[in-house]
Amino acid sequence: MEKQWFNNYADVATTNSRKTALAIANAGYDAINTEQVILNSVKLENNILTVLGNSFDLTKFSKIKVVGFGKASCTAAQTLEKVLGNKINEGVVIGLHAVTCEYIQTYAGTHPRPTNANIEPGKKIFDIVDQSGADDLVIAIVSGGGSALLCYPESECDQSSYLYDNFIKKGKTTMEMNTVRKHLSLLKGGGLAKIAYPATVIGLVFSDVPGDHFDDVASGPTYKDNTTISDAQQIIDTEKLGTYELVETPKDDIYFEKVFNFVLVSNTTAVSAMAEKAKSMGLTTEIVSTELYDETNIALGKIFDKQKTSGAQVVLAAGEPNLEVKHTGGSGGRNLYMALQSVDMGLIQPGMVFLPLASDGMDNSDAAGAVVDMQTIDNLKTHTVDIKNCLDKDDVYPAFNASGDMLLTGATGANVSDLMVLYTEK
Repeated sequence: MEKQWFNNYADVATTNSRKTALAIANAGYDAINTEQVILNSVKLENNILTVLGNSFDLTKFSKIKVVGFGKASCTAAQTLEKVLGNKINEGVVIGLHAVTCEYIQTYAGTHPRPTNANIEPGKKIFDIVDQSGADDLVIAIVSGGGSALLCYPESECDQSSYLYDNFIKKGKTTMEMNTVRKHLSLLKGGGLAKIAYPATVIGLVFSDVPGDHFDDVASGPTYKDNTTISDAQQIIDTEKLGTYELVETPKDDIYFEKVFNFVLVSNTTAVSAMAEKAKSMGLTTEIVSTELYDETNIALGKIFDKQKTSGAQVVLAAGEPNLEVKHTGGSGGRNLYMALQSVDMGLIQPGMVFLPLASDGMDNSDAAGAVVDMQTIDNLKTHTVDIKNCLDKDDVYPAFNASGDMLLTGATGANVSDLMVLYTEK
């Protein structure tokens, strides 16, 4: 049974077309529900742990440790305790909100800028992993947001915050920023795998990175890194990002021989579920891409052009469209910006409903995104919203706060990039 993810559903589901679009988006959120993903993917029976059908005999391990970092980590840790119970000897995870666990310590850190709140749990994660032996099992929950939340050593925290503030102004991809992050850390870029060696490591990966670039999720603590200090320095120099103390990531294959990474969920999971929902409703469906990195106006063009050329009633996309933030002090993120930009570009036609959404429920604000249709345009006009001014100042949240067309899910406990739904009536 699906959960209703939109807390203000009654306020925004004012037409049948909106209800259809919201139902499709809701199916996407349901598919990436962290608790259900763990319960569906991780099983324990007679001391045999299976992850996506791959078996591990727990009698061969003297200790089972759980570490985690990212927006899904605390919920995932809580659910792992339901599966493993007292077989967990110790654990530490850091997410956005601490939760109550019996065997695992949980911490609330800061995101997207790391602060001192991230340092203590980062050190504890390092220590737990570092103190593991050949007969120990380390289960690492790796999820989106972990690049900021996981910090070790302390110098990484300060440098990573400085990097974020400089990088966000450039409008470049998260993967480029993560290349630099890997070379500021002792845990990222395969560092956790090296520190854990010779223990066995199971990586439970909740991917927020568009496409199959799973080694970039949380900057890849359990994956061998193919980038070098030179690659990181080139990005720093090209974008004029400042000065950093870089370290090389582990390159020796031996550190990864006992590492098993399992991708439990990605934006493809969400898009596939939305496509299935739309088809079950008898709607023709097209998927533009799950790797939208284009500038927001180009990404919008691809979505709306696909509807025009294919005639599909539902067009779906996912990714992290590129938005260069030119002004400080504004509110709202990529999704609210794209929502307002679609109005400014004249893309919204009668019968259309467009939903750009943050899968974590927080589009640099307490809103996941917005619903955009002709009713939204009327609402913006009624409240005399200066659309161009909001876009020019990178301050889009007030526009939808005034119009009443924001979509509120709260923190979803998941993160698989942004999701976009365009529904067009017959």
